[in-house]
Amino acid sequence: MNKRIVILGAGESGTGAAILAKKEGFDVFVSDLSTIKPKYKEMLETRGIRWEEGQHTESDILNADEIIKSPGIPDKAPIIKKLKEQGTPIISEIEFAGRYTDAKMICITGSNGKTTTTLLTHHILTSAGIDAGLAGNVGNSLALQVAETPHPVYVIELSSFQLDNMYKFKADIAVLLNITPDHLDRYNYEMQNYVDAKFRIIQNQTSDDAFIYWNDDPIISREVKKRCPKATLYPFAETYEEGVKAYTENKQIIVNTEKGTFTMEQDLLALQGKHNLYNSLAATISSKIMELRNEKIRASLMNFAGVEHRLEKVARVRGVEYINDSKATNVNSCWYALQSMTTPVVLILGGTDKGNDYSEIEALVKEKVRALIFLGVDNNKLHNFFDGKVAQISDARSMEEAVNQAYRVAQKGDTVLLSPCCASFDLFKCYEDRGEQFKACVRNL
Repeated sequence: MNKRIVILGAGESGTGAAILAKKEGFDVFVSDLSTIKPKYKEMLETRGIRWEEGQHTESDILNADEIIKSPGIPDKAPIIKKLKEQGTPIISEIEFAGRYTDAKMICITGSNGKTTTTLLTHHILTSAGIDAGLAGNVGNSLALQVAETPHPVYVIELSSFQLDNMYKFKADIAVLLNITPDHLDRYNYEMQNYVDAKFRIIQNQTSDDAFIYWNDDPIISREVKKRCPKATLYPFAETYEEGVKAYTENKQIIVNTEKGTFTMEQDLLALQGKHNLYNSLAATISSKIMELRNEKIRASLMNFAGVEHRLEKVARVRGVEYINDSKATNVNSCWYALQSMTTPVVLILGGTDKGNDYSEIEALVKEKVRALIFLGVDNNKLHNFFDGKVAQISDARSMEEAVNQAYRVAQKGDTVLLSPCCASFDLFKCYEDRGEQFKACVRNL
């Protein structure tokens, strides 16, 4: 009898996992508590995969030999609790896909910057002629690609939720950009639980593998000393210190690996700002380990177009710049955005709080922000923290209201910045929906 695999969640990762499981001969069933998008229904239907939506039928789920869980489903979900109680193995789509490929895996995580770094690394590799797939939180499902369009190399953005259910999967090149408080609601509000999840990216690595990390991050440097990773270490930093492989000096970026040295004028980087400097250093180290030629890396670092919803310039209206940073779903992302601002700011904040500590941005808000607009269903925590610290504070219940308020208070030479610090699910479908609404409202001014 065929081994039975049940997939919980029929989004990009779940549908891809189902297609790979079917291809590998498993008895497959897909269950989603929400409505499945028509695109994914069609993908399941055309391959003869059973599915259900709007419910979890326990008789069809609890008899699974193994569960592949969508990263969005928390461990406290009732069906997950029941599966754990009976000892059913629960894995992620990435873990499952890794069993059926021997491709080289470049895996990128961090609280901030991982999408930019993943897309930049993929851009450098493909521009240099490498057949690389893009997977994880961006691109198509890794499992789907392994099943139907396999590549010899994958660049994978990994969230802590994906890493939680990965056990035997191994990154050939692991990149850890930074660790700041995020998603603490999923980790019992214990920072160390979140840190442990991020460090799963180096599990199973050997001395043949590479671990690239930001040396100036106090949490990462402490954990590296504690854990003594087996992989070859490639720390990067803003300025040179002993052991650092990539840094800046005299307005140049310098990357040293056993594959050679790469240098480039900092001003020529397509991505500007300190946080993007770190993203560029990490991507360059990966590219050098992959033995790409310096001129190919340089060209890609100069022509990379950036990431939608991450410090995305939308328009200039009556002398005011509008910037969409909807992807800033945690406080540290907003800190990076504010740090890069050179004009007075009207800041739009708010959404679903994930255990945020706003003290991290307090000094920058006091220094740079002219007005705050709280965009959320419940703004009490924001008011409790920021009231009295900024002269103008108002509330908005829709994006149109928020943008119109910003338009009224912004002065010529200001920047209106949507950098919410929070998840989007109180008023929007997702951070992309929030960003698209912001752009549409700005263009209607």
